[in-house]
Amino acid sequence: MAAAAYLEYLRCLGVTELPAVRAAAPARKRPPATLEAVRRLLGDCQRCRLARTRTHLVFGTGNPKARLVFVGEGPGEEEDRRGEPFVGKAGQLLDRMIAAMGLSRPAVYIANVVKCRPPGNRTPMEDEVEACKPFLAMQLAVIRPEAIVALGSVAAQTLLQTQASISSLRGRFHTYEGIPVMPTYHPAYLLRHPEAKRGAWEDLQKVMARLKLPGRARP
Repeated sequence: MAAAAYLEYLRCLGVTELPAVRAAAPARKRPPATLEAVRRLLGDCQRCRLARTRTHLVFGTGNPKARLVFVGEGPGEEEDRRGEPFVGKAGQLLDRMIAAMGLSRPAVYIANVVKCRPPGNRTPMEDEVEACKPFLAMQLAVIRPEAIVALGSVAAQTLLQTQASISSLRGRFHTYEGIPVMPTYHPAYLLRHPEAKRGAWEDLQKVMARLKLPGRARP
């Protein structure tokens, strides 16, 4: 596990000060080596207010050895009901985007920054993101993909530790823990603004070129 992700893991366990982290790290058990172990650590999470209104916790789904990971913002109504990320209308569009890249949903891994649905699908608050961020870090550290697609501003800003807009971030690769990150528009945004699909497809084509994927027709 990369150093930053390991520090997030220790913070999740309650070690909040850097000197304490350094002193405690050798004595603590190793970071989770599997996604199942990360899920067990997450447990019946009550770390923020979102736990009070959720139906299901939405951890993530897909190939634990995926070359490509998609990271979104948070579960919506359908995802909250079913306990799986991106299964509503935005998820159907994401499935088409993945297929157009020459991949299938089971071949990639899909997760969100926050694991519980914000009421009314509002944007997650800063403290909610902070409560969930260690688990996303651990998921990515376990999978160690070759590339990450950040879907929307919350995912991009969280991974890249920036407040820059998605329009200024998209279209070029950034880096998270040595992993190339391509920010692009969230599928829910594309449903509301179909004119942005061309730009999103251009972003995905750059990912395809990086991973040497054959690709298909534009979704």
